[in-house]
Amino acid sequence: MMTFKMAYRNVLRQRRRTLLTVMTMLGGFTLASISIAWSDGNYNFVIDLFTRTQLGHIQIHSQGYLDKPTLYNTITDYEMLGRTINNYRGVVSWTPRLFAAGLASVGHKSTAVRITGIDPVRETETTRFDKKIIEGRMFGETGTPEVILGKGLALTLKAELGNELVIVSQGADGSIANDLYNVVGVLESGDPLSDQTSLYLRLSDAQDLMVLYGQAHEMAIVIEDLDDVEEITVGLTEAINRPGLTVEPWQEFARSFYNAMQADRQGMWIMLFIIVLIVSVGVLNTVLMTVLERTREYGVLRAIGVRPLQITRMITYEVTVMATVSIVIGFILSLGINYWLSLEGISFGTFTYGGVEFSEMYSEINARSYIIPAITVITSAVLVSLFPAIKAARTVPAKAMRTH
Repeated sequence: MMTFKMAYRNVLRQRRRTLLTVMTMLGGFTLASISIAWSDGNYNFVIDLFTRTQLGHIQIHSQGYLDKPTLYNTITDYEMLGRTINNYRGVVSWTPRLFAAGLASVGHKSTAVRITGIDPVRETETTRFDKKIIEGRMFGETGTPEVILGKGLALTLKAELGNELVIVSQGADGSIANDLYNVVGVLESGDPLSDQTSLYLRLSDAQDLMVLYGQAHEMAIVIEDLDDVEEITVGLTEAINRPGLTVEPWQEFARSFYNAMQADRQGMWIMLFIIVLIVSVGVLNTVLMTVLERTREYGVLRAIGVRPLQITRMITYEVTVMATVSIVIGFILSLGINYWLSLEGISFGTFTYGGVEFSEMYSEINARSYIIPAITVITSAVLVSLFPAIKAARTVPAKAMRTH
């Protein structure tokens, strides 16, 4: 206890040194906290927007469909599965989809297309599909065959609203699938590459075209909280309990996007390492200079019987006190900055990531953005103070007493 009191008084006695050290650690803590909160906020914001508005957080497929998508590998009772999904806590909505390939023609222009059959009502509830339509309208309630084109595909076919579009493909029964559709809308999903080949039909129209009545290839599910994806995936797997079906989180069916986000997130740890290095060098420099300036003082302490371990502890206590003060002040400062960034965000102009367009990025207030910097600052500070502390503890009293 006496050693701690001496350390505390030394911190107050050397105010200039204390202020310099505290400012160094304060800057490191604040910068690390803002960096982590900013990285986490951007990471979760991008993932949630990408999955919520396109793929869904969780998807259900027939066994093996993701590895080898085929027209025939379908879910035959998706409506019954949907009732189970609706009753599961944490699920917001779900939507079925049917996929096929074919040839589309408008006038003399034709190209290969990816046909997606959607339920207009469920797709809008799940992924806000109607908000992506930039020209025309959503599918009408009438049974007239209608089609919505991706922006790039509309440009390729030189298609305009009201044009007739012919689709030619092969049905599941081996017949030639073909029909005539009216172009009622143009869609921009945020993924230009996908929009060059994508066209959308009502699910019922796609089922008729491909002779897959009452069937779908995919069920996309959106949940309330992105952090609950793993838990809900496991829960739905148990609730559905179908050996022939797979329930997978977005990390599995969007593996390339997940890997890209993970690689991007590694930049946070590089930034944290640089911050730790700056803090460590600053603390080491300050404490080492202090030890050199107080050589005579340490010699006196050794001469009156203070043990080397007590001197080592005294110096580490001094650094710990300064680190604690810097963490408290840094917490208040970074909390205010992170709160402001979580509300206002920062605009970087419009840019695309993972096929989704963004205009603003936001921070996120979470525990790890304060716990990690706190542990990092206090650990690095104490560790780098050990060398000067050991040096002070090894002071020879007779020699130190002659130091001016």
